[in-house]
Amino acid sequence: MANGSTTTDTANAATPTQQTARRPALSPSRASDFKQCPLLYRFRAVDRLPEPPTKAQVRGTLVHSVLERLFGLPRADRTPERARELLRPTWSQLSEECPEWMELFSEENFDKELNQWLTSAEKLLDSYFKLEDPRRLDPEACELHVETELSSGVLLRGYIDRVDVAPTGEIRVVDYKTGAAPREIGEAKAMFQMKFYAVVLWRLRGIVPRQLKLMYLSDGQALAYTPDEPELARFERTLEAIWQAILRAGKTGDFRPNPSKLCGWCSHQALCPSFGGTPPEYPGWPEPDPGEESVLDRAD
Repeated sequence: MANGSTTTDTANAATPTQQTARRPALSPSRASDFKQCPLLYRFRAVDRLPEPPTKAQVRGTLVHSVLERLFGLPRADRTPERARELLRPTWSQLSEECPEWMELFSEENFDKELNQWLTSAEKLLDSYFKLEDPRRLDPEACELHVETELSSGVLLRGYIDRVDVAPTGEIRVVDYKTGAAPREIGEAKAMFQMKFYAVVLWRLRGIVPRQLKLMYLSDGQALAYTPDEPELARFERTLEAIWQAILRAGKTGDFRPNPSKLCGWCSHQALCPSFGGTPPEYPGWPEPDPGEESVLDRAD
């Protein structure tokens, strides 16, 4: 196995108690945060400031969960009708686990808003079936937890929506996109995420993924990309540089804002110096590990 990698997968993942003791790691979402705006990284990974979820984020989580359950069924049962049948039971379970998500719908029009929202999720599922037929493939894994340590000591960690492995051994990494980010920004961020996963799988398995596939369910389009080993080696060095920059900022708390057109989507403008705000006192490098992604991060 190349580059001194270690393996952690779903089958032998650490228990919750062990996870709290893990040292800091870099996830694709947090790496993207720091690349976009170091202060945003601090707010999310260090201060861990709460961010109210949006209906779009929670809908993404719901659709991802339905597709994961769909692939747990026999091939013949993976139909659009079955996916729709899974939608409400899956929402019932998710809303029980996160009851605060129910507050996204107003009390006076709760049933109407919820039904409209679930219908919009149905449309995303219908769009998925226009992109591929799930009865024709058996993924190796869905929502796969992966973790590897590079030879430089950087620990990479994340969750992959789906990993397909051909009988001949070629690997395809698949990611579902349900968010509404502008395409030129969203695709760049998504490809950063996909290359992150490609590096992790390359170091874990010694194989460069044959294809990175993004499936945009909002508009029924797919984007496929074929990486090569020199490109992933360069991207690995980029990740190492990002982590070293994070560590330098972590020593002093000097996480500077980087204003851009993405600021319009930020939940923390009131605390940002670029908008006249003052960040909270720096609490120091976080314990436990700041590298973990939330379920909303993974749904996108």
